[in-house]
Amino acid sequence: MWTSRKQTAPTRGGAAKQTSKDQGDAAEDAALAHLRCHGLALVQRNFRTPGRGGGEVDLIMREPDGTLVFVEVRQRASQRQGGAGASITGAKQRRIVFAARHFLLRLGSEPACRFDVVLIDGALDAPAPACIEWLRAAFDASVAG
Repeated sequence: MWTSRKQTAPTRGGAAKQTSKDQGDAAEDAALAHLRCHGLALVQRNFRTPGRGGGEVDLIMREPDGTLVFVEVRQRASQRQGGAGASITGAKQRRIVFAARHFLLRLGSEPACRFDVVLIDGALDAPAPACIEWLRAAFDASVAG
């Protein structure tokens, strides 16, 4: 049976297996709920730059004081390869900054802003709860050069 990467593929037992897109969406949902509990409001989700080779910002949030927060969400089920935090490379940071600059160009003005990361270590569907860690000002636009 043929399935695309965006579809949920059945497993041998007939139950649907979660795709990486499904897992990413679930991680973003958990991060969004966490940030909302801390008073942030959603501005936009999954902002992408046009064309190939651009960047994406998982969540764009606004603090009560008006600060615009560009949030990268990373989830890893295990610590085998350094966990969620180890997956945010300099190249990934540059793509996020690139996308954030495109978003800000659309606004016409540049409010105070920062780059946060929400790390989720552990499986979201496991019996033991995943650990959610919010890193404020995890990096800055200087990574883009």
